[in-house]
Amino acid sequence: MEVVLRDVHDSDLPVFFRQMNDPEACRMAAFIARDPADWDAFEAHWKRVRASDAVNRTVLADGDVVGSAAVYGEPGEREVTYWIDRAYWGRGIATAALRELLVEVPERPLYARAAADNAGSRRVLEKCGFRLTAHARGFANARGEEIDEVVLTLER
Repeated sequence: MEVVLRDVHDSDLPVFFRQMNDPEACRMAAFIARDPADWDAFEAHWKRVRASDAVNRTVLADGDVVGSAAVYGEPGEREVTYWIDRAYWGRGIATAALRELLVEVPERPLYARAAADNAGSRRVLEKCGFRLTAHARGFANARGEEIDEVVLTLER
């Protein structure tokens, strides 16, 4: 399967919106928008993100839009994030997309956060060189409660 990144197009947004409203994917990701079904808030978020200095990419697998990947935040505190459609989990797409993003954005350190029980996301990050550096707690909108999270760092 060929995995590539490209700039986000307006036509990608409805696909992202659908993907980010999958209840199982939301529970796994945990740290999601307060109301993922609010299209206006979703659209406003993407307008802000696309106007910022964040690096936002659409993930394509064999030409199909399967998710997104980004680096955002202030220099020295920048974080990676990604979302892959649940129908494509377990195929190495997230790892391939993140590796490509890390080539495109060579600055270090970079950080990542995940729900502590999200073993899949942690595996993706570790395959790409991130190492566990901290534990934290945060409110997870998808679960309606504060949960444990892990913080990982990519130094080089």
